[in-house]
Amino acid sequence: MEEAYTSSLSGRWALILGASSGFGAATARALAQAGMNIFGVHLDLRRTLDQAQAVIADVEATGNRAIFFNTNAADARKRARVITKIQETLQQNAVGSIHLMVHTLAFGSLRPYITDTLDDVTTEVQMDMTLKVMAHSLVYWTQDLVRANLLTRGSRIYAMTSIGSQRATASYGAVSAAKAALEAHMRQLALELGGRGIAVNCLMPGVTDTPALRAIPGHEKIIEQVLTHHPGGRLTTPEDVAQVLVALAAPSITWLSGAVIPVDGGESILGIS
Repeated sequence: MEEAYTSSLSGRWALILGASSGFGAATARALAQAGMNIFGVHLDLRRTLDQAQAVIADVEATGNRAIFFNTNAADARKRARVITKIQETLQQNAVGSIHLMVHTLAFGSLRPYITDTLDDVTTEVQMDMTLKVMAHSLVYWTQDLVRANLLTRGSRIYAMTSIGSQRATASYGAVSAAKAALEAHMRQLALELGGRGIAVNCLMPGVTDTPALRAIPGHEKIIEQVLTHHPGGRLTTPEDVAQVLVALAAPSITWLSGAVIPVDGGESILGIS
């Protein structure tokens, strides 16, 4: 009985940054099915707010709690307010810390660096915003959560990278730089948090039909190429990635840190994306 209890996710809490769509939404649902309560941070306007509400409803339908914050995860003051609310909630429920944090923020510039005019070129402001949201925010959230004793021994962090961290794609320069920086941040955090027993890794999903992919110019050709050559004959799905996160959330997995883990059914070994 004791072994079953220590391997259970029931009653534990996850924090998902970017929880209302794509990988974040699928992960929230899968973790809730596994027994976890969910803190979700998302940024939705009225036209997309129903996405977040649907995720909340699905989490609560499992009998677990869903506490979502519709706010800018890259804003320091708003981050501080969310963390205060998380502290209050965990104290009320006699829970010491967050077991799993998932960073899946996807918002950045998809413009080329060099153009004949300045109308559609990546600007300094856009570059800084992309790096801040998609990469640097991982560091800032981790710093604040550790200071608040909300990430402790046994906690683990997973951030979503992509093969774009290693390869050049048209109009993907700023996001590519952000993904490369995200992986560097992950390695440094894994080094500095190792002594505290906190693991930090990146997952690298294959090409997945998400709103973020559809925003990339020429994404139709990317999808066609993967479907033509992928050994599994299909794209990666958010649910594929979510189920890997459920497995990696197991409390018994404690010796995996500092890694970039492909979740793509073999896509990356063929160099097709």
